[in-house]
Amino acid sequence: MPLMNGVTHSILRVLDHLQERGDEVLVIAPSAHDGEAAAQVKGAEVHRLPAVPLAGYTNVRVALGGVYRVKRILAEYAPDVVHLASPFVLGWRAAQAADQLGIPTVAVYQTEVPSYAARYGVPFLENWAWTRVENIHLLATRTLVPSTFALNQLRGRGIPRVRMWRRGVDTARFSPEKRDAGWRATVAPNGERIIGYVGRLAVEKQVEDLAALTGIPNTKLVVVGDGPQHAILRDALPGALFTGFLGGDDLARAMASFDLFVHPGEFETFCQTIQEAMASGVPVVATGRGGPLDLVENSRTGWLYEPGDLSAMRSRVQDLVGDDAKRRAFAAAAHASVQGRTWPALCADLVQHYQDAVAAVPAVACPTSRKGAQL
Repeated sequence: MPLMNGVTHSILRVLDHLQERGDEVLVIAPSAHDGEAAAQVKGAEVHRLPAVPLAGYTNVRVALGGVYRVKRILAEYAPDVVHLASPFVLGWRAAQAADQLGIPTVAVYQTEVPSYAARYGVPFLENWAWTRVENIHLLATRTLVPSTFALNQLRGRGIPRVRMWRRGVDTARFSPEKRDAGWRATVAPNGERIIGYVGRLAVEKQVEDLAALTGIPNTKLVVVGDGPQHAILRDALPGALFTGFLGGDDLARAMASFDLFVHPGEFETFCQTIQEAMASGVPVVATGRGGPLDLVENSRTGWLYEPGDLSAMRSRVQDLVGDDAKRRAFAAAAHASVQGRTWPALCADLVQHYQDAVAAVPAVACPTSRKGAQL
């Protein structure tokens, strides 16, 4: 089972689409933490590289080896295009290997890794990390970004050939119809308004900022997710209910049963959970930086607040939990705003980006074979 996050989720949906099209796909990925891994995922062959766990994340693996190993794999498979999913370590090797082989690459900027440096107490690594990001995307035939913020961020750093590719949302799975009165009664037996967060419990998500919501009358904070900050956050948010990781129908039920969704992270290039909350008919309060700028419309589908202004976050939450009519109006607008953002439509756009990248490197292109590699 791969580590489930926004990047993994989008990769799986892309693999579904490519399988339906009849494309041949090779996935190159780090070895699994338990030593066991499927030979295929969503119809795609999987090639595992030796890997070690990232400190603090036993499920996050960093592949070992150099460019030559990846180059050998790509040369043998001979794909028409290489998809670099949130590249940084393995993706950097793949970008170099594909460039040396003359194979077009589509690199997807999904994670603002350099900005994590200060949050993790190593701000001196930020410039190095940006250099790595720039080198990867300078080599790429095409770079895809999920938000206007990310587009401007990379173009401001001189990255060429950048295009927008947003994320789809499953509006059948995430729906107001999944709201569950029984679940709500269990979580908030006194009829409290339920404030929810869904995501990894990691430093870069700034979940501890939710402590600013402590003491708002008639509310219950519910934190859905797991990660290395779990124990620390339990201490920081003693009144919150921690559900642990939820997936499938359990996640859809919890999301739709919230009254309000709050996401305090400042380093989201997109933020898929915001889109899932909106599809569930739940208004959002989020930071006014990164992906949320495109997703949340102030005073219509939710509220944005200035990064770091936790008093503003608290007042925006109070505004919505204290006004049932306004909250319902925001919820209806949020739900309507994401209709039509289907994964099939977004994946069809991605295939067009593949085709454009192949056309840009005609000497190696073999568009009729429909083979690709994902890293």
